[in-house]
Amino acid sequence: MLNYIVRRLLIAIPILLGITIIDFLIVNMAPGNPVDMMISPNITGEALALRKAALGLDQPLYIQYFHWLVSLLQGNFGYSMTTYQPVGQMIAQRIGPTMLLMGTALVVGLLIAVPLGVISATHQNSTLDYLTTGGAFFGVSIPNFFLGLGLIYIFAVKLKWLPSSGMFTLGGDNGPIDTMRHLILPVIVLAVQIAGQDIRYVRSGMLEILGQDYLRTARAKGLKESVVINKHALRNALITIITVIGMQIPLLFGGAVITEQIFAWPGIGQLTIDSISGRDYPTLMAINLIAAVMVLAANLLTDIFYSVVDPRIRYN
Repeated sequence: MLNYIVRRLLIAIPILLGITIIDFLIVNMAPGNPVDMMISPNITGEALALRKAALGLDQPLYIQYFHWLVSLLQGNFGYSMTTYQPVGQMIAQRIGPTMLLMGTALVVGLLIAVPLGVISATHQNSTLDYLTTGGAFFGVSIPNFFLGLGLIYIFAVKLKWLPSSGMFTLGGDNGPIDTMRHLILPVIVLAVQIAGQDIRYVRSGMLEILGQDYLRTARAKGLKESVVINKHALRNALITIITVIGMQIPLLFGGAVITEQIFAWPGIGQLTIDSISGRDYPTLMAINLIAAVMVLAANLLTDIFYSVVDPRIRYN
């Protein structure tokens, strides 16, 4: 396993290098640049040209990429072209709220999806199965922005039970209870989508396992149905569940962009929208690079957990 992990890490190096090239080209090929956002009647063409030269935007793309890559290898993401703050510092301030939101939503979604998926599979073609499947399709189909705005209208505007935006109450104590109240609505939005996707995967994985011969043998030995389902069937279905979780970790990073914008959550998603609006190249490239690293890390962790759950899986 150690050799496999080392090989995967070595393979990730050229992959990340290729991602940085594609990332840099896509961001810089987009129409407009930060200097274009400064156009006003009081700015002359000479001033704009000087500003481009100061930011290095007048140089060829390959030189700009080389300078950015050298800074990146030194652990420096550069400086924001809109706020002039270190990009690494900006991301460090935003990554905590995003991880809190993503982690909570993932846990809540799995706590909903796994039991309902198992129940739906063990009660196939029953009323409960149809209701669970219908709820899963609802969770997958409803857009994040629509559900978020609907929850804000009901629970924040009409009922006034929960705050509509932000992570803390202005002028409040900024304690954990206050954070939890602000966390409820965005977590519901993300957890509904996660649960809707995972219920179908867990159900299909369980249905495939329930038809295996070794479960019939376990029942024939007199084991309780709960032991057969929870100890034998569910454990073998964990391969499917781990695969789904591995795919959703990076997807949550992207899905939080819309949710954070709706609820004004001060995370990476809101920073992404601000960077796109301001043509902030260094910040955008750093965010994309972090997302790519998350995808590679999630794939590696998924393969490792495969062998933990199923000892028969070995990597040579």
